[in-house]
Amino acid sequence: MTKCFFAVDLGATSGRTILGYFTPQGLVTEEINRFPNYLIETGGHYYWDIYELYRNIVEGLKIVGRKKDVEITSVGIDTWGVDFVCIGKDGGLLRQPYSYRDPHTTGAPEKYFQRISRNKVYKCTGIQVMNFNSLFQLDTLRRNNDSALEQADKILFMPDALSYMLTGEMITEYTIASTAQLVNAQTRRLEPLLLKSIGLSEKHFGRFVYPGEKIGTLTEELQHQTGLGAIPVIAVAGHDTASAVAAVPATNNNFAYLSSGTWSLMGIETQAPVITAETEALNFTNEGGVDGTIRLLKNICGMWLLERCRINWGETSYSTLIAEANASEPFRNLIYPDDDAFANPSNMEEAIKKYCTDHNQPAIETRGQLIRCIFESLALRYRQVLENLQRLSPYPIEVLHVIGGGSRNDLLNQWTANAIGMPVVAGPSEATAIGNIMVQAVAAGKATNIASMRQFLSRATHLKTFLPEHKDTWDVAYLQFKTITQ
Repeated sequence: MTKCFFAVDLGATSGRTILGYFTPQGLVTEEINRFPNYLIETGGHYYWDIYELYRNIVEGLKIVGRKKDVEITSVGIDTWGVDFVCIGKDGGLLRQPYSYRDPHTTGAPEKYFQRISRNKVYKCTGIQVMNFNSLFQLDTLRRNNDSALEQADKILFMPDALSYMLTGEMITEYTIASTAQLVNAQTRRLEPLLLKSIGLSEKHFGRFVYPGEKIGTLTEELQHQTGLGAIPVIAVAGHDTASAVAAVPATNNNFAYLSSGTWSLMGIETQAPVITAETEALNFTNEGGVDGTIRLLKNICGMWLLERCRINWGETSYSTLIAEANASEPFRNLIYPDDDAFANPSNMEEAIKKYCTDHNQPAIETRGQLIRCIFESLALRYRQVLENLQRLSPYPIEVLHVIGGGSRNDLLNQWTANAIGMPVVAGPSEATAIGNIMVQAVAAGKATNIASMRQFLSRATHLKTFLPEHKDTWDVAYLQFKTITQ
C-alpha cells in the first residue's frame, strides 16, 4: 500500500488533482483528473463556479478511492488569491463568488482611499494596490449594498471555502488571507482597523491558521461518496504562488524566483516585510509565505497575454507557436505587458496590435510577430522588475529560478536569461502541486522543514539552466523598452 498526499491545485483557467509520494530518488506525482475553470459571465458580472470546482475535486477523490494500492495521508488545496465566498448563518453558500476579473472594482481603490489613505493601508499591509484586492472587492460590495455580503455570517477565501465544503470546518489560512490586503504584515493577523473600515470584524472570518495546520477531516457524507476514510485536510500554503515558491529548488538564499503562469510573479524571500517609500512607489507586495517567510514580489501580466490570443487560434500547439516566434524579426514590436489595455480585453490580439500602432511601431502582420512581441516584452519586463528587486534585496541575487508552467518554454527562458544577464534555472513545472505536497509532508512528519525539502528537490528534480547570450543586443532592446514604459 503506497501512502500518498492528495493535492488540489486550482488556477484561474484550469484545475487538477494530483497524487504524490516520496522515494529516495525523488517525488513521484500522478495527475488524477484535470478540468477547466470557466468564468461565468451573466448580468454584467463575472463569477466562478465553485460547485463545479468542488464536484471535480470529489471526482478526483472517488478515482483514488477506487485504487486498491493507494492510501491517502492527507488532502491540501491551493488556489489563486483575493477571491472569496460569502457564507450564511445556516452554513450555506450565499452566491457564486465574483471573479477578480469582474469590472465592478474599477476605480475602487481611489474611492476607498478617500476614507483611509493609500500610504496608511500600504504601511500596514505591505500589499501592492490592485483594484481587485479583496479589500476593494469587499468595499465595493458594501457600497453597492450587496445582498450576499449583507447576509454573510462568514467570508471564506477560495481554498478555505473548498476546504469547508470538504470538512465542514471554517478557517482563514494566512498566505491566502495576505493577498486580500487585510492582514497586518507585522502581526501576521487580520487587521481590525481595515476590517472595521468595511463594516467587518474578525468574527466574520474562520479560525486563523498557518501552513501545516490541520483543518479537519472529510465529512461523513464525503467518506460515503468516495469510499475513503476520515482523511485529514491540511491547510497548505493556500495561495498557489506561496505553494509554488515553497518548491523552488534553491541551494541557498541568493535567488529570485519567477512563478510563470497566467500571471508572472517575480520576487525574493525575506524573513520580515520590506515596507518602504520605495517599495510603495514601485507597488511591490509583501505576501505571506511558508515557514514564517515573506514573499516580496511584483505581479506581472504573464501567459495571460498568449492564452487570450490562443482563443482565436484553435488547437495550434505551443511548439508551433514558439517556432513561429523564433523565426520572426527580433525586437520589431514591444509592449508594456502590465498596461491596463491588456487586463481583460474582448480581443487580446487586436489590443496588442492597437498598442503597437498607437506607439508608432510597425503594424503586426503575422502570428509569429505577435508571439515574439509578447515573449520579448515579458523578458524585458522581467529585467525591469529584477533591477528593482536587486536594490531592495538584503542579499545578492545570483540566479533566477523559473517555476510553474512557463518553465517549460525554453525560448522565453533563454530570452529571459539574455535580458537579465544572469543564469536562469527552469523547473519544476509542477511547482505549485509540489509545494502543496511538501507542506503536507512536513505536517505528516515525513520531512523536517521546507529548507531540507528544497535541498532534496534540487538533487532529485530535472532542472535546465540557461546562460545569458547576446548581452549588447538585449541592452539596446532594453533601452527601447524603457521608452514605452516611462
